[in-house]
Amino acid sequence: MPKARSHASPATPLRSVDADASTEWLLTDGRGGYACGTVGALATRRYHGLWIARCDASARRSMVVADLDERVGALGSVGQADGMSHVMRAHWRGADAPSLPYAEVRFSRRPLPSWRFDAEHGSFEREVALRREVDGVAAALLVRWRNLGDAPIRLEVRPLLGWCDADHLITADESWDGAVQAQGASWGVRPTDALPTLWMTADGVAAFTEASTWYRGVHFEVDRLRGYDHCGDRWSPGVLELDLGPGQDAVVAFALGAPEPAPREAFAAERARSEALSATVAEDARPLVARLELGAEDFFYRGVGERLGVLAGFPWFGEWGRDVFLALPGLTLARGRLDLAEEVLCGCLPFLKDGLLPNIYGRSVADSDYGSCDAALWFALAVMRYRDAGGDRRLLAERLVPALRSIAAAYERGTALGLEVGPDGLLRAGRADLNATWMDAQTESGPVTPRQGLPVEIQALYYALLAFLAEQDGGSGAFEAQRDRCGEAFLAAFWLEQDGYLADRVHDGRPDRSVRPNRLVSAALPWSPLSREQRAGVVEKAAASLVTPCGLRTLAPDDPSYVAVYGGDVEARDGAYHQGTVWPWLAGFYVEAALQAADAARRSAVAEPLLSWLDALLATELDRAGLDHVSEVFDGDPPHRPGGTIAQAWNTGELLRAHALCRAATASGEQAEA
Repeated sequence: MPKARSHASPATPLRSVDADASTEWLLTDGRGGYACGTVGALATRRYHGLWIARCDASARRSMVVADLDERVGALGSVGQADGMSHVMRAHWRGADAPSLPYAEVRFSRRPLPSWRFDAEHGSFEREVALRREVDGVAAALLVRWRNLGDAPIRLEVRPLLGWCDADHLITADESWDGAVQAQGASWGVRPTDALPTLWMTADGVAAFTEASTWYRGVHFEVDRLRGYDHCGDRWSPGVLELDLGPGQDAVVAFALGAPEPAPREAFAAERARSEALSATVAEDARPLVARLELGAEDFFYRGVGERLGVLAGFPWFGEWGRDVFLALPGLTLARGRLDLAEEVLCGCLPFLKDGLLPNIYGRSVADSDYGSCDAALWFALAVMRYRDAGGDRRLLAERLVPALRSIAAAYERGTALGLEVGPDGLLRAGRADLNATWMDAQTESGPVTPRQGLPVEIQALYYALLAFLAEQDGGSGAFEAQRDRCGEAFLAAFWLEQDGYLADRVHDGRPDRSVRPNRLVSAALPWSPLSREQRAGVVEKAAASLVTPCGLRTLAPDDPSYVAVYGGDVEARDGAYHQGTVWPWLAGFYVEAALQAADAARRSAVAEPLLSWLDALLATELDRAGLDHVSEVFDGDPPHRPGGTIAQAWNTGELLRAHALCRAATASGEQAEA
């Protein structure tokens, strides 16, 4: 194996990166892979990398290209670099703070993530693109470097490879094979037989020198704060040398399995696509919504058999059933994309099993996890919303509505996860040791937010299902009787007359008066046993205790169990997850409930402040933690610090849907006045 090459840092940096350098950017490849990192080009999570790919049809993601160690030098007359400036930024094990780049660094998001490095020995720009896999053309990482100076430069670039499961870190393994296969301007590496060959193909004046080495002790500070393994190693197979004259550029394509035949053309096509998308945002009368719609595309991917699915979030979530169907109406119908909704809804039908849909999708029914008691109910709601948006009647009649009937029949018989319709017509769910609703956090002590028995949102969704099926049967079948029985029992068990709102849960005949947002589902849905006055009571209580600038709290602050801050290690975060932590997606049901509680004459007036609230949320959050996205959660207390994933499908979907509902209400009011 070639001798390890030194990667010591040179002289004093010119300037540190900007203070907002921790903001994260995201690109996706349409196959469940992505690129993600910080504005300041510092990896703070093990998930940060230039290409994290699904190398096979499984749900597992692999860190392929983790980072680039770049050095720039002025190219002398004899073809040698006269001194080199090191621009890589990293946090090494044992260091109090990250190393600084020996350059000024500036970041730009549009049309592609790009960094400008102004160093003592040269200035250059690096742009990164991920080609989305479509029409048989494989996904690829595309990187372009451009000389911004008026003198020739040489770039020395070491690709740092992870070659590991994205959820884990690796330690140096000296048995890795550093041999490089050369095919013209393409170089392939395959350190173990278990890995596919990674090809690097250059378009420009380039050479590659085989020089295998390990970069040891990379520290990931955000993972440390979250209580995870936070030190690992990265492997580099050698050095890519790029000679660039003034204004010249070079493009390198990273591809799995086979070399990319035309890197420059591939990059140009991807950049043109991104420029067109950026132009739509700039020209849109609603630029904030346009940015959120642009981010919505990140969540769609194609898996086994080309099935279209929705990923719950980035950078670590996979395809989760509850998240898929909660997010789907906003991600598709609110954008006028009924075709995407149809494809996702039909694609999940083979996974329907005894009235359940997976909580976590695998390659097939056999390796999927069916631990969610409400995924099928959120699916049913997505079908109802699809119908109301003008969905295909034949598809509904032949496939989707029969699926809903089978779900209702399974609950009548009784199925897994304690799902069973009781004598009173209400749907029981869960066990004491199993939290199977969306408030599913568990610590070593067990479920943090007990939900077994009769959770209010489960009853709301079940009633809506029965009401919808009664409509489909013309109101003359068994579903009408089931609906009426369920509605009467729901009001008797859940409506707290003295409090003027609904209980969060009923268990062993006792109502749980905790003020949580789950009751908003019943107040929001058009299929509900609640009167307009009762809906208004639910909305009023939520507005007083739960609404924040970032979404809704999961528990009122005056509750003894309220946790004000979401942070710390896994146990601490799980203890706060649904005990006061703010979730943006709940804004969708709050907005819908507020509009349902208003009569037609007042609906426009109610919508206007809600629209301002949503716009203020987007104006702050689309640039705060994850660009073009809204963070998964926020602290319950001000200043509502963001946490969790930087991009969450149901946040994007429900905020888009809420915005569309408000716009429709204000437009109706304007038409009425005219």
